Amino acid sequence: MILVTGGAGFIGSNFVLDWLAIENEPVINLDKLTYAGNLDNLTSVADNKNHIFVKGDIGDYALVSSLLAKHKPRAVLNFAAESHVDRSIHGPEDFIQTNVVGTFHLLEAVRAYWNALPDADKADFRFLHVSTDEVYGSLSKEDPAFSETNRYEPNSPYSASKAASDHLVRAYHHTYGLPVLTTNCSNNYGPFHFPEKLIPLVIHNALHGKALPIYGDGQQIRDWLFVKDHCTAIRRVLAAGVVGETYNVGGWNEKPNIEVVHTLCAILDALKPRDDGQSYSTQITYVKDRPGHDRRYAIDASKLEKELGWKPAETFETGIQKTVQWYLDNQAWVDNITSGQYRQWVEQQYQ
Repeated sequence: MILVTGGAGFIGSNFVLDWLAIENEPVINLDKLTYAGNLDNLTSVADNKNHIFVKGDIGDYALVSSLLAKHKPRAVLNFAAESHVDRSIHGPEDFIQTNVVGTFHLLEAVRAYWNALPDADKADFRFLHVSTDEVYGSLSKEDPAFSETNRYEPNSPYSASKAASDHLVRAYHHTYGLPVLTTNCSNNYGPFHFPEKLIPLVIHNALHGKALPIYGDGQQIRDWLFVKDHCTAIRRVLAAGVVGETYNVGGWNEKPNIEVVHTLCAILDALKPRDDGQSYSTQITYVKDRPGHDRRYAIDASKLEKELGWKPAETFETGIQKTVQWYLDNQAWVDNITSGQYRQWVEQQYQ
């Protein structure tokens, strides 16, 4: 039995779905179901006896403690987080509450549970914390990619809150001996991605004849990681990672944002052409850059490859093709997500 937090969100739900398809081990799925948590992501496992969904907050010490006592998981995987940079700029308090305070309460509940385990179970237990490359700050074009030894230089309320949670996890290992593992990943994309992030936003807006908003000059560079590859990396770290270690997870796919958007437009031009015969790229619109926008992220995932034998299965070209096709095939999911509240947020952000 494993406990997954944030398992109705983008990365968490993909992990739960893949886990249940591959492993014959039950999952307790704890998710608060905020705007980014969506039970529609989990429709295919609604009747799976190995999937136990619980609506709740990682900051609820009593609830987490009761779940741990009842189900006795061998591992806790923490995906739960506020993760949208733009939202953190407009409303940082939620990010502090979930990513910092929530992680603290989760660690406290897990520490108490772990301390009470028999010695054999205690040795096998793991707490895996899923984090981001944004904690490392920004790179110039000439800088080497982020390694696990890069110092933390977060530049947004989101990345600062994730950096704080990473430090708490590290401290609980060094102070209390809690057997932790941390992963820091690059930009994920793929199925079930909430449509205010670049790739799903562009797909959605393109299909609805709306502007494709590009921050600044569009030359911000990101390392893109297909979410299914991220899931395989997490499973590998859980199975063989060295306690106390951090593993960077990247796709080896650095792309400027504007190139990503042009790629999406070209794929949509081929798969679902506009009625007027023009390219979707004519909808590209440049908007004011966001405050503190990091220029480049890039992950050096060589430690994970050398020590644990993991590398991504998808190139950006294969992964993005699968992603666009998934959105075209799952318009009902997109329609359910793009509620009035979502539309108000997009209008506020890209006015």
